[in-house]
Amino acid sequence: MSDQSVTYDIVVIGSGAGGLSTAITAARGGASVLVVEKADVCGGATAWSGGWMWTPRNLFAHADGVYEDRSEPRRYLENRLGDNFDAAKVDALLDTAPEMVEFFEKQTALQFVPGTKIADIHGDTPGAGTGHRSVGPKPVSLRTLGPDVARLLRRQLYETSFLGMGIMAGPDLQAFLHSTRSVKAFGHCAVRVSKHMVDLATKRRGQQLVNGTALVGRLLRSALDEGVKIQTGTSATALVTDDAGRVTGVRLQGPRNAYTVHARAGVVLATGGFTHDLDRRRELFPRNPGENEHWTLTPSTTTGDGITLGESVGGRLDTTVASPVAYCPVSLVHYRNGKTGVFPHILDRGKPGVIGVLADGRRFVNEALGYHDYTLAMVEKVPDGHEVCSWLIADARYLRYLPLGMSKPFPIPTLPYLRSGYLTKGATVRELATKLGVDPDGLEKTVTAFNEGARDGIDTEYGRGTTPFAKGSGDPDNPWPNPSLAPIEHGPFYAVKVVPGSFGTFAGLVTDAESRVLDAHDQPIAGLSAVGVDQSSVMGGHYPSGGINLGPAMTFGYRAGRRLAQEAKTA
Repeated sequence: MSDQSVTYDIVVIGSGAGGLSTAITAARGGASVLVVEKADVCGGATAWSGGWMWTPRNLFAHADGVYEDRSEPRRYLENRLGDNFDAAKVDALLDTAPEMVEFFEKQTALQFVPGTKIADIHGDTPGAGTGHRSVGPKPVSLRTLGPDVARLLRRQLYETSFLGMGIMAGPDLQAFLHSTRSVKAFGHCAVRVSKHMVDLATKRRGQQLVNGTALVGRLLRSALDEGVKIQTGTSATALVTDDAGRVTGVRLQGPRNAYTVHARAGVVLATGGFTHDLDRRRELFPRNPGENEHWTLTPSTTTGDGITLGESVGGRLDTTVASPVAYCPVSLVHYRNGKTGVFPHILDRGKPGVIGVLADGRRFVNEALGYHDYTLAMVEKVPDGHEVCSWLIADARYLRYLPLGMSKPFPIPTLPYLRSGYLTKGATVRELATKLGVDPDGLEKTVTAFNEGARDGIDTEYGRGTTPFAKGSGDPDNPWPNPSLAPIEHGPFYAVKVVPGSFGTFAGLVTDAESRVLDAHDQPIAGLSAVGVDQSSVMGGHYPSGGINLGPAMTFGYRAGRRLAQEAKTA
């Protein structure tokens, strides 16, 4: 592209769920749209996510005969968000999420599967749902999406895959967990793995897209079908404004040169937050995490570019959120080539036969709560001056049937994880504690007390396994009374060290319900919008349910795209 400026109706900076949702909706509305992406591939953190979106009252729920009044999910959020409840933005989300799902399902290449049994995390809160409030991307073959999508799509995160093959929550995951206990499950897994091996041999990458890669792949197909121009390897360096302060374009640095793109209707910031901006992390994250104290699951390009651009024209970062970061507990996987992988502990914490403890050997949280809750409790309860970490403890029986972090159940061997130091093993609970540097007396007492309750299906300390979410996170084939609880008593015993990580940030630019960036006087900055995590979270820094990042990203992107398409007609 030459140094001469070009013009589009809308310029979107970033290619995650929020940015692509905006671009597709605006293009379908008749606008010309350019998406610029800093990385060489598209998808951002969305591509490495589970892909689920919290979208209450969607058409799939209606198809199953579930018709909720808007007041129920609203009541849930009002109770969970407390002082961070923003009525205008919450109402916009709840009103528009069903429209967004229907639009993409019926008019684009993005197809969904329903989260029929995915419950809200805090089932004891009034208004909590027991299912039918979420949708996920329907699995799809990369061959079907086409070579143009394959060139643009970020690959599956290795740590959340099996040999690079993504596994989708629901029946697919359950089949892999039961592959040694069910002939039907084994057959399913054999077919999936065989196809993946063929894909690697013929295409050198997996072709069976699930979770975040399926979501981004389908969004990319939809965007290209609508004529959206996508430019990768291109950074936004400055916003262009007119004499009245309206944002009219953006200065870009491409692979070969710098150039300006003008935007008739506006610029949309969707760069994925600031999890890799060390200065902002030190300023805003609890415990002042540096480079080796917080391990994010977002790509290295999420350095707060959108926040910085918004601030440069009068926008402001929302520091009133309950938490600036969307936490996730992670473990570090050290590979032979010297690289360090980051594994998110989403699945294992709620399974029967595992507990989380601090250095004193005591439990500190209901492990079956959401990943944000687990990590937040870890950050808050580790004494000052001590390393913020915990350990997940399990026994040999657990490892035979269920995963512990990166370590997969039988027949996958645990030896490589023991040799690398990822797993620690002890013949007794006391020996394990000694090897970990955990108080042996404390851990022995904790395990003994936990086992007594687990045999009866009761967690007397934290009430684990009492909500639909906790039970759904457990194991339906657990022989003990509660699907979330089982005693830890069959040696040898194992542990994996867990440290704070994140899926993204909650603190973003202050916007209104239309995703327009607001200035210091709460007035919209003309021509500037923010979506995804560049927009301050509608959840106010809370994590009430799975999919509360992607659901709002898709929904507010849809709203912004619809509005900007109309504005482009009169620009």
